[in-house]
Amino acid sequence: MAGHDYSRELARCFGENVVRIRKAAGISQEVLGFAASLHRTEIGMLERGVRLPRIDTVIKLAGALEVEPGDLLTGMAWVPAAEPRGKFVTRETQGQAE
Repeated sequence: MAGHDYSRELARCFGENVVRIRKAAGISQEVLGFAASLHRTEIGMLERGVRLPRIDTVIKLAGALEVEPGDLLTGMAWVPAAEPRGKFVTRETQGQAE
C-alpha cells in the first residue's frame, strides 16, 4: 500500500467492525447515531469505509455500542520497519507483499 492508500483499507476494515458489532447489538444506524451523538449519514459513511474516523468518534461509537474502543480496531495493525518506514496492515493485507 503506497502513499495514503492505507486510509481506504483501514476505513473499510473499521466499517466492517462497526457493522458487525452494531448488528450483533441489534440496533439500527439511526439508533447508533443518536446514542453516539453522530448523524445517521455519518454512521453510514463510516460503515461503508468512505470515512476514516477521528479518535473522538471511535470513543463515541465504542461507548454507544458498549464495547472497548479496541474492538472497533480489530484486524488493524501498524508494522514498524527500519527503512524507509512502517506500514498499516489489515486482516486482508497482512500476508501480502508490497
